Amino acid sequence: MSDVLIRKVGRAGRITLNRPEALNALTYAMCLKIDAALKAWAGDPAVDLVVMDATGPRAFCAGGDIAELYARGTAGDVAFGQRFWRDEYRMNARIADYPKPVVSLMQGFTMGGGVGLGCHARHRIVGESSRIAMPECAIGLVPDVGGTHLLARAPGRVGVWLGLTGSRMGPGDAIFAGFADHFVPEADWPALIANLEGGRLAITDHAAPVSALPAQQAVIDRLFAPGTLAEVVARLVADGSDVAAAALKAMRAGSPLAMAATLEILRRLGPAPSIRQALETEYLFTFRAQDRADFLEGIRAAIIDKDRTPHWRHADIGAVTPAEVAALLAPLEADALTFEEEKV
Repeated sequence: MSDVLIRKVGRAGRITLNRPEALNALTYAMCLKIDAALKAWAGDPAVDLVVMDATGPRAFCAGGDIAELYARGTAGDVAFGQRFWRDEYRMNARIADYPKPVVSLMQGFTMGGGVGLGCHARHRIVGESSRIAMPECAIGLVPDVGGTHLLARAPGRVGVWLGLTGSRMGPGDAIFAGFADHFVPEADWPALIANLEGGRLAITDHAAPVSALPAQQAVIDRLFAPGTLAEVVARLVADGSDVAAAALKAMRAGSPLAMAATLEILRRLGPAPSIRQALETEYLFTFRAQDRADFLEGIRAAIIDKDRTPHWRHADIGAVTPAEVAALLAPLEADALTFEEEKV
């Protein structure tokens, strides 16, 4: 059975991730198949809309297949990861700008690469099990796949908090933060999909579980106000609130270099970047992530050896210099991400 099921059903193009045993982690091959289908359907008069979902109850997509990236990167093949990210980012932009409605149904874990698939769709549906996050800093990467586009547009400084801590959002949180649009109980999804396959784009909203974020936003805005990573940490240490303590615990486990770069990316992008601006900026870091940042060490500690003790390039969370961040986010010139092949 294929890792991704691509077919036309009724008036809908259907994309179903089919690696439930791997939490539907996205491989490079899956990425290329999905993008090829999107290209083909864009001008297909038999396809009115596209529906993306996944098999298994635990995850829509828990992220990219980082074990594959680790194996190739540690063997010295950094070009594989650079190619993967380049083509994945083009697919992310295609989903965001697609000329036909794209509907995503995101149960369980939707993280990293899963956010890039599901959270740029025109109609983003969550259910009671949905848990959405951008936890890249914990493995030495920056939020990518267009995630900074979403983080930058979140209310106040909520996106900065989400990006630096990797905090998981339930369905109500995801709607509040701008990562989802509709809450539909998961028992109703089969009937909804049947309507979509019939070409009927009618999504009935239900009351989402209450989000804690609106009540926490004032505290988050104050703690994550503009400043350096060291200044943010100092505020967290001095504050002592539950929000600050949880954030500090998460950030102390993350890569200082990745967090500093994330903060700078969000500063550069401002409050309303386009999806392509976000992807282009993320690629500055990810192009260099395997040999000049903490990415491979982060995967080793989390996925390969599972010792949960990464040896980051900086032992102290505030030790990263502006020059180091600037070097990782410098222009790529001939290697810069482009979208010439991205037009549909």
